[in-house]
Amino acid sequence: MHDFWLSCGHHLLDRDEGGGLVATDEFLKAYLARPELTPPDDACVVERTLHAALLTNPRRPLDASEIAAIADKDARENWTIMIAFRDLLMAHRTIEGAYLHLVRNGFGATPLLFVNQIVHAILRNLLDGSDDVYALRAAEMFFRPQRLTTYEGSLIAADEETVAGSNASAASPLVSMLGIPAEAAIDVLNDDNAHDYWERSDRFDMALDLTAGRRGLAALGGVIARWVRHLLAIDVAVEPLTEAQDVKLTWYVGLDAQGTKIGDDLWNGEKLDDAALGRIVGLYRLTFRDDAPVLDKAKGEPIYLIMAMTPDGMLRVKPQNLVTGLPIRHLEDVS
Repeated sequence: MHDFWLSCGHHLLDRDEGGGLVATDEFLKAYLARPELTPPDDACVVERTLHAALLTNPRRPLDASEIAAIADKDARENWTIMIAFRDLLMAHRTIEGAYLHLVRNGFGATPLLFVNQIVHAILRNLLDGSDDVYALRAAEMFFRPQRLTTYEGSLIAADEETVAGSNASAASPLVSMLGIPAEAAIDVLNDDNAHDYWERSDRFDMALDLTAGRRGLAALGGVIARWVRHLLAIDVAVEPLTEAQDVKLTWYVGLDAQGTKIGDDLWNGEKLDDAALGRIVGLYRLTFRDDAPVLDKAKGEPIYLIMAMTPDGMLRVKPQNLVTGLPIRHLEDVS
């Protein structure tokens, strides 16, 4: 069995009897090791003492006055954010439960970085044992923004952070098309290089073909179905569509801000111009299986999922929309 995504810290987490992730002391200590919390040489005694105490016992109760006593303003802000996040994780039995709380109640002051990190870990959990590297690469879109471009007639998604600054050594035409520094090396995932994904999974340097009718969009549909099943304990089928014919938007979910806007426009009877149509990256038909607790107005109706890029080719998937946007009567979760 291959391992992957070591950077999410899944090896520091436990699982409960229901399959959810449980935060361990080691996982909490990993956050304390972040550079924002590691006291610099000129840190005050209070900050140093607090950091040392939490490294010994990362679950130690912390009063707000202890943070207020730290001399540096930025350090106080960092500690306030981190302790609030730690307390959130400790207040829920599983990481999944903490994530659902954030989604349903609002992210508030929780940094998007932290939200993406727990999404990363949750996906590593639900994809454990998978040997489908297309699904793994598609799942990266849930927690890492993508830059899209058309290359030789194909729609290619590459990791935005990798595009913005890669230290790899080989250049390719795709590198130029994406505007990546010349020294960067990004390969499009295909059957010939799929075996390379395992050793490169934490480098996020393999691009995905999202052309309609090809494997990338189908793989993402499978990840969506597993995400819904894992978090909401509801079985769904997710089918990628190659064209938007006979689509009746009884209910729709935007998988990102652009997809939501396009769905809103269609819902309001507006006709999409060519530019808007050209920004649609994926369209899916989701159907519920068995006796899912679906709202009456959506029973027997397919749910359409819309994914679209910005005019400058950015795609930021919001997996939380699949938790809050589906027409489910009772939101049940595994945590």
